[in-house]
Amino acid sequence: GLLLGPANAQKAGGVLRMPLITSPASMSIHEEATIAVLGPIMAVFNNLVMFDQHVPQNSLQSIVPDLAESWSLSEDGNVLTFKLRPGVKWHDGKPFTAKDVQCTWDLITGKAAEKLRVNPRKSWYRNLESVTVNGDYEVAFHLKRPQPSFLALLASGWSPVYPCHVPAKDMRLHPVGTGPFKFAEFKPNESIRIVKNPDYWKPGRPYLDAIEYTFMPNPSTAILAFVAGKFDRYAQGILSVPLMKQLQAQQPSAVCEVVSWNIPRQLLVNRDKPPFDKPELRRAIKLSFDRQAFIDIISDGQGSIGGTMMPPPAGSWGMPPEMLQLLPGYGADVATNRAEAREIMKTLGYGPGNRLPVAVTTRNTPAYRDPAVLLIDQLKEIYIDGTLNAIDTTQWYPTVMRKDYAVGLTVSENGLDDPDQQFYENYVCGAERNYTGYCSAEVDALVERQSSEPDIEKRKTLVWEIERKLAEDAARPVIFYPVSAACWQPWFKGHTMSVNGNYNNWRLEDAWLDR
Repeated sequence: GLLLGPANAQKAGGVLRMPLITSPASMSIHEEATIAVLGPIMAVFNNLVMFDQHVPQNSLQSIVPDLAESWSLSEDGNVLTFKLRPGVKWHDGKPFTAKDVQCTWDLITGKAAEKLRVNPRKSWYRNLESVTVNGDYEVAFHLKRPQPSFLALLASGWSPVYPCHVPAKDMRLHPVGTGPFKFAEFKPNESIRIVKNPDYWKPGRPYLDAIEYTFMPNPSTAILAFVAGKFDRYAQGILSVPLMKQLQAQQPSAVCEVVSWNIPRQLLVNRDKPPFDKPELRRAIKLSFDRQAFIDIISDGQGSIGGTMMPPPAGSWGMPPEMLQLLPGYGADVATNRAEAREIMKTLGYGPGNRLPVAVTTRNTPAYRDPAVLLIDQLKEIYIDGTLNAIDTTQWYPTVMRKDYAVGLTVSENGLDDPDQQFYENYVCGAERNYTGYCSAEVDALVERQSSEPDIEKRKTLVWEIERKLAEDAARPVIFYPVSAACWQPWFKGHTMSVNGNYNNWRLEDAWLDR
């Protein structure tokens, strides 16, 4: 089973072994929002289209065919039609058809009789009117208005096609896909295993026999296992820079890469919970941040300060730094910001003798916990005494979705670097993952305008106007964008890390082991 690549022969065979940070609630990508599901399970599925797995920056230009061989847009921009690949089979042997595509989006948009337990990406498709089929190999998405980014939403790793004939509840424990790997088993708090699909529609792929993920919440333990040769790659790229240096010191032969991640750390404030329903109090909290301190302590000085959209050069839509500096609370003079915050707190009746106690809720994994501890430390500067409330992964999404918190810190899991995804998922009125309950008719109208704007430069201007509004309203303040490291053994090949969409590149059909 050798295939000749450009300069080397990819070897078939072998089992890729990786640690995984935390045990998820289920195996169903459409009901989850964590890399702990997407990382292992993206390889079980295909999309209609996907981002080229070897182009580091995801963009509309890097979208390639997957289950759809080609696509075309109607003249008015409202109908996107896909010609589908014939002869593809689901892992249980049933044929893949246009009906499966229709069923998948009926499920996500809530039109199907069956309901998803949680539906994190329903808000992506507010502009989708319906999905129609024409025979077995043609499917059309009918939009309410033109939406240039619609194709990008379909290319995300969060947008696999599900089979019509398998109930959604069965996909939670035994997902059936058309992808290069078949799901084998999920042992909660132990491991996930996927195995080669011998009938994959792409000849010669995948190279690997299997991929095994072992749950290891403690990074130090996982590093020791990596150094002992038990793992071929250190995780999905969620290793902190200090820990990467520790790993390299213990194993100089490891290949490591630091990439920016499009998952900013964000402040959550429940706008309905007194006293946090007061805009002045939310403003004071926003003014308390020392963003550079977060970057220095958590990413060893590497990372960037940005707004809702990921900053350039990795991000395609972020504000230039000189514009960002003018947003409220972004000025570099932390002492002045905090003095203003303390004055606000005093007008609200707080001060050295009357401090505000609050639980700071976050998910119990290092990417969330570490910045939450730092946030608590910074809030002390403005008479707020926070205590950490760290919640297990299986309970985290339900907790924030029911707004069962007062102040929290989240990692915004941006499925892709695109304004439609960010704004519709996190900021428009009533979206499932609009955890703070922020709602502005003015912002919603601007979001609709930017979404239908075909001219990129005009669209950016609208996006930055939205950024300014979100910052002024302290909608869900972005604290910082971290960088993250991944390390692998020299024999692991054929995978490219994304710089602005790390949820989109875990197909792993081209990965191989040179052993």
